[in-house]
Amino acid sequence: MTLGIITAIAAGIMLGLYALPEKYTKDFEFENTWGLMFFINMLIVPVIAGLALVNGFGDILGSLPTEVLLKMGLAALAWGIGVMLWGKAINYIGLSLGFSIFIGTVILVGSLLPFIEDGLPPTNVFLTILAGIVIVLIGVIANGRAGMTRQKDEQEKLATTQPSSAMSTGILIAIGGGLLATGFSYANAAGRPAIHEASQAMGNPEWVTAVVVMFVIYVAGALFVMPYFLYQLTKKDLWGKFKTPAFSKNLLMTVLMAVLNFAASVTFAYAAYQLGKAGNTVGYAIFNTVCVAVAIVTGLVTGEWIKASSKAKNFLYIGLAAMVLGVIVIAMGNGLAG
Repeated sequence: MTLGIITAIAAGIMLGLYALPEKYTKDFEFENTWGLMFFINMLIVPVIAGLALVNGFGDILGSLPTEVLLKMGLAALAWGIGVMLWGKAINYIGLSLGFSIFIGTVILVGSLLPFIEDGLPPTNVFLTILAGIVIVLIGVIANGRAGMTRQKDEQEKLATTQPSSAMSTGILIAIGGGLLATGFSYANAAGRPAIHEASQAMGNPEWVTAVVVMFVIYVAGALFVMPYFLYQLTKKDLWGKFKTPAFSKNLLMTVLMAVLNFAASVTFAYAAYQLGKAGNTVGYAIFNTVCVAVAIVTGLVTGEWIKASSKAKNFLYIGLAAMVLGVIVIAMGNGLAG
């Protein structure tokens, strides 16, 4: 149980840090950096990990029932669409508010979806976990408030305003993206039992199951993500941006982003297994909450909030404290399950 919580926290830390290398790329537009990252992340890293780490990799995939692959594939495709919608929402409402609404939706819905596959735990466990999720959401809302306050402060200094229609559109897109992105949680819950059985039959260690689960999710997610970026790179005529003298450094940064992201997901999947019957719910809540907390701390360290008002920072600190408390309550709920 303790190992599962520590592993889920480690996964959240990796996910919270994975986008940091983007700050050190040069001469790339958004589409160049993220298109290259997702290509490596969804199609290169999972294949290398599967072939290098999994005994009988092809046999495991070939043995999976069509129903399981269909469930995982459709859920992972929804996840890919959701991630792209989140990026779109940020264009409307900014990173802080977009991140808070998106992750808030992901935590609330994605943490409860696994119960469809796993069944409900005892009432006292369920209610404690639910209370922890609510506390986390209070923290996410406070973070969103911090982002809105910071954005308002910056707009007042620049004498600009964000049209209300754009704000409403961005919020709706972020919520929609968050709902679809919860497919990640469902795909893990739906596919893990069959993949685990097949992996164990090939003599693999327990953690290897997570590698195969994420291979299926990431490759299926790429079916939407990669065509989207190919279209955007062509539409905006950005292919020439890859011919920069900084390409080697940019490639290194995107590889680091891709590896951290995939490793975070694999670690989460293993943590969910270690956490027992309610592990998919508990692990997912801890995973995403720690990710947000790390992203906030990283933003503070790198100076993103240096010009924010004390009111905005106070909301941010309250949100961070609530998320930490929520994770503790969720962990306590999982502990009640024995």
